[in-house]
Amino acid sequence: MDLSPFGVRATAGSLRAERGVVLAHAWTEEGVVAGPAANGAQVMHLSVALCVLNDTYREAERLGVRVDGIVVEADGGFDEEWRSTGVTYAVTLESPASEADLARLAAVVDEVAEIPRALRGGVPVGRFGR
Repeated sequence: MDLSPFGVRATAGSLRAERGVVLAHAWTEEGVVAGPAANGAQVMHLSVALCVLNDTYREAERLGVRVDGIVVEADGGFDEEWRSTGVTYAVTLESPASEADLARLAAVVDEVAEIPRALRGGVPVGRFGR
C-alpha cells in the first residue's frame, strides 16, 4: 500500500520496524513500533492501525492461529473542508497458518475491531466546557 502524507504503520513481532514510536503491547514483549504520529490525521489513522493490530493478536489466539509478525498500514484522505473521505487499512502477516485460516482471521478482525466499527458508525465530535 502506497501511503499518503497521512498514512501510518503499526508493526510488531518478526515484522517489527526498527524506527518509530515504541508502544507497550499486551501481546508482545518488545512492544509495537508505530508511526509517524506528527499530526492529528496520522494519529486518527494510527488508532485504526493499532486497533486492527491488537485485535489480530487477540482473535488469532482465540482462533488458534499463530501470528509471528504483523504490519498494519492505515491511510485516508480529507476533502477541502477537512472532512474525512474514509480510512483504509492493509494487514501483512507472517504466520505458518493456512491461507484459509488467515482469511478467516482477517474477516473476524474486520468485523470486531472496535475503532473501525466506531468510525463506520459515524463519530459525533463536539466541544465541551467553555
